[in-house]
Amino acid sequence: MHPNNIHNTSYDFKNLIKVHDELKRFVFINDYGNETIDFSDNASVLHLNKAILMYYYKVNDWNIPKNYLCPPIPGRADYIHHIADLFSKKDLIGLDIGVGANCIYPILGSQIYNWKMVGADINIDSVNAAKTNIISTKKLEDNIEIRHQENNANIFEGIIHSGEHFNFTMCNPPFHSSKEEASKGSLRKLKNLHNTKTLSLNFGGQANELWCNGGEALFIKRMIKQSVTFKSQVEWFTTLVSQKNNLPKIYKQLDKLKTTHKTIEMSQGSKKSRFIAWKFN
Repeated sequence: MHPNNIHNTSYDFKNLIKVHDELKRFVFINDYGNETIDFSDNASVLHLNKAILMYYYKVNDWNIPKNYLCPPIPGRADYIHHIADLFSKKDLIGLDIGVGANCIYPILGSQIYNWKMVGADINIDSVNAAKTNIISTKKLEDNIEIRHQENNANIFEGIIHSGEHFNFTMCNPPFHSSKEEASKGSLRKLKNLHNTKTLSLNFGGQANELWCNGGEALFIKRMIKQSVTFKSQVEWFTTLVSQKNNLPKIYKQLDKLKTTHKTIEMSQGSKKSRFIAWKFN
């Protein structure tokens, strides 16, 4: 992980339970004698996230509606820290495209670096849930604004206002190109987590969070094309790229538009991930 990421060590369940007692019933001792939770169980991950946000990030309360994406916080924090490395200054204003009900990137940006953040989403239920997650903590209310993207065809238009300036944009785009592809991915995750209770589909995410026509590559290419219009209002555009084999297509689009771009590799244990950052000369 990034050296500034406070999640570089194992979860401190003793202190996490102190701030969120409900987590206790999900913690058990594994075969190696370590405290852990069942990461294939949505309720376990939800309460772990709540405890992490309360203990490390001083968030008073946090919830997501049933079956919405419940993100692993250490990896999300890594993205935030690597974005900070793009800048020499500390006071930044960022835009999270596809903020989701969890609102995790704006929350982390606010609580780690005191950034001002805007979160945008096409799903009105996600927008309302994100707003609920920030009103419980005054600092979040002061630092974060949530906006509804009313036109599904637009990514930045309608969200970035005239005369408005952002130091960066960020995005965790939909991974899959269809519900069927997302279903297969969900089953693989359950098998990898050695879940013996069930192999029934449990997306932990809504349709717009998990898939879109053309999948990740087409979504990112569309984002790059639309970023041209806002090149004078944003210093760095960034997006996660989950599938490494999509990179050549993305690079081709970036080079076609004569951008300066870089790929930042990230690692959380055995998991490898990356994000692309680009700007216009």
